[in-house]
Amino acid sequence: MAFQHFHTDQSLSEVHESVDTTYPRKGWRRILAYIGPAYLVSVGYMDPGNWATDLQGGAKFGYQLIWVLVMSNLMALLLQSLSARLGIVRRKDLAQANREVYPPLVNFCLYVLAEIAIAACDLAEVLGMALGIHLLTGLPLVWGVGITVLDTLLLLWLQNYGIRKLEAFIIALVIIIGLSFLIEIFLAKPDFGQVVKGFAPTFLSNDALYIAVGIIGATVMPHNLYLHSALVQTRKIKPDLEGIKKAIRYNNIDSAIALNAAFFVNAAILILAASVFFVTGNTNIAKIEDAHKLLQPLLGSKFAPLLFAIALIAAGQSSTITGTMAGQIVMEGYLKLRINPWLRRLITRLIAIIPTMLVILIYGDDKVDALLVLSQVILSVQLGFAIIPLIHFVSDKKTMGQFAIKQWTKILSWLVAAILIVLNVKMVVEQSMLLFETEGNIFWKVVVVIAAIVFSWLFLTMTFIPIIRNKHQRKQGMKIHGEIPSLQNLSVKPTKRIAVSLDFSLNDEKLIAYAIGQGSKDADYILLHIVESVAARFSGEQSDDEETRIDKERLESYVHQLQALGYKVELHLGYTNRVKEIVRIVKESEADMLVMGAHRHSGVKDYLFGETIESVRHSLHIPVLIVNV
Repeated sequence: MAFQHFHTDQSLSEVHESVDTTYPRKGWRRILAYIGPAYLVSVGYMDPGNWATDLQGGAKFGYQLIWVLVMSNLMALLLQSLSARLGIVRRKDLAQANREVYPPLVNFCLYVLAEIAIAACDLAEVLGMALGIHLLTGLPLVWGVGITVLDTLLLLWLQNYGIRKLEAFIIALVIIIGLSFLIEIFLAKPDFGQVVKGFAPTFLSNDALYIAVGIIGATVMPHNLYLHSALVQTRKIKPDLEGIKKAIRYNNIDSAIALNAAFFVNAAILILAASVFFVTGNTNIAKIEDAHKLLQPLLGSKFAPLLFAIALIAAGQSSTITGTMAGQIVMEGYLKLRINPWLRRLITRLIAIIPTMLVILIYGDDKVDALLVLSQVILSVQLGFAIIPLIHFVSDKKTMGQFAIKQWTKILSWLVAAILIVLNVKMVVEQSMLLFETEGNIFWKVVVVIAAIVFSWLFLTMTFIPIIRNKHQRKQGMKIHGEIPSLQNLSVKPTKRIAVSLDFSLNDEKLIAYAIGQGSKDADYILLHIVESVAARFSGEQSDDEETRIDKERLESYVHQLQALGYKVELHLGYTNRVKEIVRIVKESEADMLVMGAHRHSGVKDYLFGETIESVRHSLHIPVLIVNV
């Protein structure tokens, strides 16, 4: 099944606590177990959406805005550390924490905004990869956009190898980006004295301030806050105070290294633009394509534009993978709805590709940069709706205990949130005012006004509900888990009929043993197996092919062996549809318990069969014992 409701509270359940950090390690190996999540997050800070502002900043104002990048990086470090703290301490991601606190309508609005932000971010990645392919091969931009659909297959392939392999792939892409710009800087030979001066804050003109707002506004991606709070949960940690402290400490180190690597990339782009374009008087560079064209003649090396294009493709590819994971997190966290990753990836990618294709086909390549700006504006709108709940949650002593952030951290966090929100609101208001300055466009003006009212309501509601809720709980003296119930009704109806789903592997004996352990010789046992041969698919119960006959003989052999041991056993064969047939047989045989094995399908098999166990147990109202085989 493509869409499934589920009842687990594990974030990214397929890789939840899949990396064991509790195993004793010495020296650098201790921190190595924690390294990884922040690198997946860091690619959002060097995605193609950031390149345009860095290029413009360096080309127009030289090294002057380096300190703005430093300030943006410090803000990102603070907010990502808060996100990691939430996931480590509460073992919940930001979307799950929101679902606990806010009413359904607010949660649904937050979910929709998060999905729009992820689609907008994917739009920037599509454009970045397509531009990179175009610059590297000369392929028309619209063809490059179409090719980006294929990276869905890459994501599927990587997911089969676990979270550590995925992290290694992303780190490899980050290294490619970093090395590309390191070589570019070497070729550009910047004035390092001027570079050092750029780290000192200076007064900014109106034009420089506008670019600075763009740099800061594009720095913190809202989906990264969801992503980081989930990724840290891929590490299994000791649930005691020392284990949590160690996890927070090492994840902060991980974040510092990864986000400083992202800062290096952004600073390298700005320094490259300053060294190559600002110094030579080419201060009007506003497009990535223009920068690419001028690199070779100005640097005198054919490798410069080649490295630039390769880095652009790597930035787009790495960001798009983490964007898909963020989409899974918000869908599962807000809606408790799971969707197969390949379908999730394809839907997100098509949402980004379709408007891009239309704009390029109708208006030409010249409008691509306007589309890139639009994607950043959409991200700006969503930012506050991720930051404010995060600060509320990590400040709450009732849920965070002694790991709630200190007063000075809280003040600094709210100050950063205020700066980012004001800057982003300013950007959105300026873009909206351009619409109102033109005649006509009545429909879109009405849409903007309505959107402003809805956003204001949602923003105020989201900001003050946790405050009101905490005050109400303090007033009522409520406990976190409510009143302790009186355990009076602990009787359970005896299990009389137990169904056992067999797959005719070496695990059959273990499944039958667990079933007998539940009912001994007092219960009736229903052994069932689903025939999935070609003949069974078309003929069902009428099929008489060799596979069906062998399956029936094997099931009868099990029955005879168990009957000889004194057990009451019957057999049932189902055909074709595994989930439906298991549910049908269990219901028709009136079983009051089902025993199944956790088969751990992987790769293509997983997408063909879906999540059998989840689908079966959600269709039944009896206990289902899952045996890990």
